[in-house]
Amino acid sequence: MAKDDWFRSADWNDAIEGAFFEKLQRAKRKAQYLRIQGYTLAEKHPKVALRLLDQYFTLGDHFDDAPAHVDRASAYLSLGETELAIKSCEQALSVEDLRPTVKTSAYILLPFIIATHSIKSRYRQAIDLLNQHHDRPAFPVEHFRWHASHALIASELGDKAAARIHAQRALEEAARDHSGFRYHGNIGLVGDSFGKLRERLTALS
Repeated sequence: MAKDDWFRSADWNDAIEGAFFEKLQRAKRKAQYLRIQGYTLAEKHPKVALRLLDQYFTLGDHFDDAPAHVDRASAYLSLGETELAIKSCEQALSVEDLRPTVKTSAYILLPFIIATHSIKSRYRQAIDLLNQHHDRPAFPVEHFRWHASHALIASELGDKAAARIHAQRALEEAARDHSGFRYHGNIGLVGDSFGKLRERLTALS
């Protein structure tokens, strides 16, 4: 890891933590470094990520509040805390409402959580978000999540035709090997992710 990437450690232990906080103490942009390190650890070390993100919010620097809430959502998902993940996504969307120039993945992550966890009481919320932000997906994985969410909810609501169409579109996005962006061809691809979900979508298609 490069010296200037001390706040992007993919792993965590006592030694790494000690070095991180030693450098953080001398850093000027403490909030940003806490947020980025929390984001980096959200899936592999979610409890550590949540602790770092709590420290970020304590500092009162609100520049990264929206993405920090999304990072919290990712950490909560890793811990199986679905309702807390949903709440974090909603908090991120609230920040976006107050600051329209700020954009995060909360618009697609929230309906995706609702759809993949079959939270029927929130289906209307999910559909409204998907329709409201239909023009925001850019990368294949975002289009995949958008169509997959629609497919799963449509299936649950008995709309087999819509479920089939969206499932097919989601699988098409999953099969893409180029993002469509000239200089970022390998970014935002589905790759080998979402194996079980792809099986569900294949059955619906």
